Amino acid sequence: MRAPGLALPAVAILLGGAGVVSGANGSALTIEAPAPGHYVSGVVTLRARVEPEGLPVLRLTFAADGHPVCSREAPPWECAWDAGEDVSSHNIRAVAVLVDGSRLVDSVRTEAAGFAPSVEVDVVQVAATVTEGDGRLVKGLRQEDFRVFEDDRPQEVTHFIGPDAERELVVAVDMSGSMGEAMATCREAVKRFLATLRPIDRVTLLAFNDSVFTVARREAAAEARLRAVDRLRAWGSTSFYDAVLRGLGLLERNRGRRALVLFSDGEDMVSHATADDVRGRIEVSATPVYVVAQGKGMRESRLRQVLDRVAGVSGGRAFYTDRIEQLDGVFSEIGEDLASQYLLAYAPEEARRDGAWRTIRVEVAGKKRAVRARQGYRAVARGR
Repeated sequence: MRAPGLALPAVAILLGGAGVVSGANGSALTIEAPAPGHYVSGVVTLRARVEPEGLPVLRLTFAADGHPVCSREAPPWECAWDAGEDVSSHNIRAVAVLVDGSRLVDSVRTEAAGFAPSVEVDVVQVAATVTEGDGRLVKGLRQEDFRVFEDDRPQEVTHFIGPDAERELVVAVDMSGSMGEAMATCREAVKRFLATLRPIDRVTLLAFNDSVFTVARREAAAEARLRAVDRLRAWGSTSFYDAVLRGLGLLERNRGRRALVLFSDGEDMVSHATADDVRGRIEVSATPVYVVAQGKGMRESRLRQVLDRVAGVSGGRAFYTDRIEQLDGVFSEIGEDLASQYLLAYAPEEARRDGAWRTIRVEVAGKKRAVRARQGYRAVARGR
């Protein structure tokens, strides 16, 4: 179930925490990926954690649906597994054999997907940010202040959520090797951004290099998220496109206010997904995407076109900084933008799921006011 032409890469939608099976002296084995409630397909990473660190493990074995996948005799305790093209339910089991002959065991079950990531055109969501002529953000607007047009035809706004409502956010941070010198400053900027969020906001924190990692789940306390940022270290290559798709997958189960915020300093090198995959997913997603780019992503026009497209079509923004010291101001600006965002929804008069691109235009009362919103969506058939 996917958008037309969208090759589904390694995808895991995080919904719950892994179980823990304890042994003697506080030892434990935890399957970290996938977690219970994930929806998985394609080539995914099976990953486990053994505690305490340094515990003498003779061998750790992964199995999926009763079939052996791989064995490892030293950390990292992970391996690649092809979950297949369909999003089906799977049972993942890990067994660690210790040098004294005892065993630690953990297992998780993923879910079969009962939904498609394509837009449900029965109700179209549009996140909108309004600014005055001088760039100041406009708050306090009401539903009747907005007018929405689809393919230049006026639509009736049926649902309206103001900036005070809770938000669902995914923040994805590049921790590839090229971030080495900038990592300390980046960590502080991200922590200050997270500190601006409200207790009612749900935030999932991702990090990406060769793979995409969930370092703080949406249920984590604010203090836990900050500690997770402090643990980020730079190594590996950049899987930016995979991070975009993972973040969108996490957010698209929520119909309220939501946004994806990504930071990267380089060109994608190792993603399973492609730029075309990302563009296709953005066209069926109602999630605003904010991108902060440095380094090569800022200098090369080809990369900027990709990032501008990702942010622009979604109704988000792309920022390009030439100094790591500017990050604090950029993240602060994103925080203010999110805090002033309205969510509109309408049932389109043209309800055919014919795969066509439908343009969206949002207008608001006030001649000098500008609206930044989703530019449109692709009306994909159900089950595609």
